[in-house]
Amino acid sequence: MGEVIKENEILHTITDDARRNKYACACAIIASIISILMGYDTGVMSGAMLFIKEDLKITEVQVEVLAGIINICALVGSLTAGRISDWVGRRYTIVLASVIFFIGSILMGYAPTFPVLLSGRCIAGIGVGYALMIAPVYSAEISSPSSRGFLTSLPEICISLGILLGYVSNYFFAKLPLIYGWRVMLGLGALPSIILAASIFAMPESPRWLVMQNRSNEAHAVLKRVCNSEHEADLRLQEIKQAAGIVEDENGISKPTIPSKGEGVWKDLLLHPTKPVRRILIAAIGIHFFEHATGIEAVVLYSPRIFKKAGMEGRTHLLVATMCVGLTKTCFILIATFLIDRVGRRPLLLTSLSGMIVSLAGLGFGLTMVEHSSEKLTWAVTLSILTVFTFVAFFSIGLGPITWVYSSEIFPLRLRAQGASLGVAVNRLMNGTISMSFISLYQAITIGGAFFLFAGIAIIAWLFFFFLCPETRGRPLEEMEELFRKGEERGNGEVKGTGDEGTEGIDARS
Repeated sequence: MGEVIKENEILHTITDDARRNKYACACAIIASIISILMGYDTGVMSGAMLFIKEDLKITEVQVEVLAGIINICALVGSLTAGRISDWVGRRYTIVLASVIFFIGSILMGYAPTFPVLLSGRCIAGIGVGYALMIAPVYSAEISSPSSRGFLTSLPEICISLGILLGYVSNYFFAKLPLIYGWRVMLGLGALPSIILAASIFAMPESPRWLVMQNRSNEAHAVLKRVCNSEHEADLRLQEIKQAAGIVEDENGISKPTIPSKGEGVWKDLLLHPTKPVRRILIAAIGIHFFEHATGIEAVVLYSPRIFKKAGMEGRTHLLVATMCVGLTKTCFILIATFLIDRVGRRPLLLTSLSGMIVSLAGLGFGLTMVEHSSEKLTWAVTLSILTVFTFVAFFSIGLGPITWVYSSEIFPLRLRAQGASLGVAVNRLMNGTISMSFISLYQAITIGGAFFLFAGIAIIAWLFFFFLCPETRGRPLEEMEELFRKGEERGNGEVKGTGDEGTEGIDARS
């Protein structure tokens, strides 16, 4: 045991001091391209809905269904993606996701009627479910502990970049004739799929998936390319094999002792989980639930309506303001990627929620004053517009990227793909629920009341993260189950850590 502890300490030193491996970064960037698809579809639909409603003469209920149906279908995609990725590998699951989304985008771009448009959006939604599950998992599995936060947050950067591109597309193609404008906006979503398909052959398979298939030599070859030294590659391979239950028989032949194709995972996750796995599952489901229950989808998808309610007029002004929301989101997520491995997950997460609570309360108050005043209140309009941007900024520096980083790194190796897919399913369910109900919600309790409700949920989220989500910065993936086990044994001692307890967790096992 002492030798294993010493090797783990050496590995931590290597990965903390070494610079980021450029090949691992390149692979994570390529894998994250698929996340642009989801972001673009969300961003472009916020503006396209204005033109679709006018062109196809659809109702408000149909607008809500169109906005949210992609997330319901993504739920189906995410639930199947975990098992598919355990079966065919992480790399080919990315290919499958891009093909599905390509077909959906072409259908949406063609769509002569609302049913065809809805069908294309449903197909694209399945691809989105695959993409949201596989990109963070792949990035986490090829990265070292010191850079995992940065690389695993790349999909969230690409989602934000996609949203921004969608907003830009809205602005420029709005000038086209009505019959063509929104169709071009939606059809352009097929382009990232083509780029990804051309780039996929430059990516290696996940070394952790290869070990699960008892292909340790291939895994070692990949690790030597994504690690900063051969010694680090050797140590990481040992940890992965130990986590995967790979043992050598008397002839020196490695054999897996647990299933490698995802068999029995749902039983171990949901029916008979160990205490650490139950805590991991609660943390993963909780962080995905609160990401959207706190209202980000309402702001991103319906920002033109929010700005209009706040007193902004003119379609061009609304689209420009919405484009600025996308730019804010992208900029602050970029900042978060450089902080996440230095500051830690918990400090960013709790700071993010604190700012979101204040922003949501301010937005609710500003919109309430605008709505109930008989004259134009400049200060209330300014407050409403400003708090939209501060809310997006605080979300993007913490809860947005950390949701995907955290949920993709905490599951044990055998449960990771399907555990992550369950988290994505909850994420899409909440996303779809908010997307399809926000208009009805603010019509029922006023738009200000809706954001006061989101502020209340954000307070509950802060408490959830404070008590149930321990720090994971600098921890190898293979130590996550031990981290949550110790949290169970020591009560809140580990949960309240700041992220500097990495070596303490190792020493405690000696």
